[in-house]
Amino acid sequence: MAESAMEARRERFLRQRQVLFLFVFLGGSLAGSESRRYSVAEEKERGFLIANLAKDLGLRAGELAARGAQVVCKGSKQHFQLNHQTGDLLLQEKLDREELCSFTEPCILHFQILLQNPLQFITNELQVIDVNDHSPIFFENEMQLELLESTPRGTAIPLGNAEDLDVGRNSLQNYTITPNSHFHVLTRSRRDGRKYPELVLDKALDREEQPELTLTLTALDGGSPHRSGIAQIRILVLDINDNAPEFTLSLYEVQIPENTPINSVIVTVSASDLDTGNFGTISYAFFHASEEIRKTFKLNQITGDIQLVKCLNFEAINTYEVDIEAKDGGGLSGKSTVIIQVVDVNDNPPELTLSSITSPIPENSPETVVAIFSVSDLDSGDNGRMMCSIENDLPFVLKPSEGNFYTLVSKGALDRESEAEYNITVTVTDLGTPRLKSEHSISVQVADVNDNAPAFSQSAYTLWVRENNGPALHIGSVSATDPDSGANARVTYSLLPPGDARLPLASLVSINADTGQLFALRSLDFEALRAFEFGVGAADGGSPALSSRALVRVQVLDANDNAPVVLYPPQNGSAPCTELVPRAADAGYLVTKVVAVDGDSGQNAWLSYQLLRATEPGLFGVWAPSGEVRTARQLSERDAPRHRLAVLVRDHGEPPLSATVTLHVLLVDGFSQPHLPRAEAAAEQARAEPLTVSLVVALAAVSSLFLLSVLGVVAARLCARARAASAGGCSGPGDGLAGHLVDVNGGGTLCQAYRYEVCLSGGSGTGEFKFLKPVLPNGLVRDTEQVYY
Repeated sequence: MAESAMEARRERFLRQRQVLFLFVFLGGSLAGSESRRYSVAEEKERGFLIANLAKDLGLRAGELAARGAQVVCKGSKQHFQLNHQTGDLLLQEKLDREELCSFTEPCILHFQILLQNPLQFITNELQVIDVNDHSPIFFENEMQLELLESTPRGTAIPLGNAEDLDVGRNSLQNYTITPNSHFHVLTRSRRDGRKYPELVLDKALDREEQPELTLTLTALDGGSPHRSGIAQIRILVLDINDNAPEFTLSLYEVQIPENTPINSVIVTVSASDLDTGNFGTISYAFFHASEEIRKTFKLNQITGDIQLVKCLNFEAINTYEVDIEAKDGGGLSGKSTVIIQVVDVNDNPPELTLSSITSPIPENSPETVVAIFSVSDLDSGDNGRMMCSIENDLPFVLKPSEGNFYTLVSKGALDRESEAEYNITVTVTDLGTPRLKSEHSISVQVADVNDNAPAFSQSAYTLWVRENNGPALHIGSVSATDPDSGANARVTYSLLPPGDARLPLASLVSINADTGQLFALRSLDFEALRAFEFGVGAADGGSPALSSRALVRVQVLDANDNAPVVLYPPQNGSAPCTELVPRAADAGYLVTKVVAVDGDSGQNAWLSYQLLRATEPGLFGVWAPSGEVRTARQLSERDAPRHRLAVLVRDHGEPPLSATVTLHVLLVDGFSQPHLPRAEAAAEQARAEPLTVSLVVALAAVSSLFLLSVLGVVAARLCARARAASAGGCSGPGDGLAGHLVDVNGGGTLCQAYRYEVCLSGGSGTGEFKFLKPVLPNGLVRDTEQVYY
């Protein structure tokens, strides 16, 4: 039931609203207040304040809401909104005057204020004021006009107009044009108020001077700031027949010989017309010509060529005067005169008769007769007198003889290499008017003489060969040229005996006698022979033969074909050299140094060292650049007494080659043992199986005897030295002491190559020896050191 009641009320409200709108649009006479007009500029944003309706209607704030005030607009769009609390009338949306009213001015929007309680209608108007938001726009961005160059000044040509959607001052006001050297523009108005331009000619046009003009038409409105639109005007100037044809020359003079062939073009007349099209098309014709002229000459109407159609006879007529007319397509014409003079000619050219010729002639020969000939001319007088000549830059000369005979002789010795053949043109000219001449060509060959030795392209050649090459390898070429010809230019190459008789050149290289290619006969070894030089000779096939020589240097390039060789410790299969290291040595103690060499050179001989294997890793290290073996940490009592190190020596070749050396290192507690090899044996014995008691006793006995013998020998020598020397002097044992001596200053183990001078310490009573002044090989002296046994 409640829903039915609500539906009934809604229908009643809709009916009331329809009646209300009917009253608004059809019964506006019920309004109880006078109409008001408001104004607003277009393009104002939504929410712009138009007016305060409560104030204008004399109502209090909030009374509009109590009376149910509404703003009613014509049409479906609602342009306004009413604030019932403040009474402000605001814009509902941005207004576009051009969309609302087009060109209508003023632009008025009608709306009503409806007060429902009590019912009251108030009619209002809103004037939408135009703003300059549109620029003039031409319907055509480019206009093309065609004007005759004879168009009179002051002629006005209507142009396409521009349109501006704004109105009033903001609408299109006038037109301008640039550049305006020939025209100006007028602004005209139609009945509907729209303005259009007219182009007015101020200066006469000349198509020959300027066939086309381009102008810029600008439309300006009256807004602030101004808005404008532009269009391009292209004016084509059309030609009129205002120029008559003009000949290049008013008088043509030409001389032609009487024997001019028929159909020859004697002269060409030419006229030009500045007009175009048919007005500029020229045709040529004889003007009042006689019958004789028309029989003798023919005029080409298009090209202006005058041709001879009849043989001339100087004795009959020697001058022709011909008038020529040039007419264009518009009927204008120009005239010129052609004077043709017929010239008497010498119509018999001289003739040359060759009697003998000698060819070829050998080079380097003295003055030689090449040819003998005679000349003749059937004419008489000056036309029959002749003269002969040849080119001035040739090494030949003409010598006249009796009866119009001439001899062609060489000036001196010729050089075939400079010029192998001469084409001599003999010109015979008579003395007639005009002079006639004839030419005859004589070809002379120059025979070769072997006067040039072969010349190498270089005085010295350098060839590069990598070692270990294969046999018969082409290692380079030498080249020599001979400017002679034939057998005299055929070059043969050979190897010359080397300056060093020990160089086996015949087994090293060979040369191709015809091409000069050099070949290595066997594999070369850089380490045995790094470079060698030899000479090559080039001889031609002349008689006698001529020759020259050049020097060839062969550089052998190294290949990585030699592995590193270890010099120390020696690897000759003898007892290994054991390096002794005191257990008190600190980290970085120099144990020994691996010394190796490589027979290669450069990168292939650059060696680096690395520790490959060790009995106890981490105890020793090898410095890669020098091969020095040092302790990596401080030694301790727990370290094994004997160590075996494998050091890898590797070069930097491609591919790299390497060698391995084994080092034996013995850790000792001190250097008081009289015989160091016994310590090594004891260390090795500690790791071996337990020996029987009998073997131990025997070994101890032998060792004691050996020690006593050594002490006896040393004591005897020291006593002998003491007697020979002054009191307190020292005696040296010479080379009697040998074995491993220890450098306790950290320099590492010294091998058997070192000697020490020994001095017995008198009065000590301890049997202690002092080793002083170690004498090094090659005369080097080491600082004084002490070693105790």
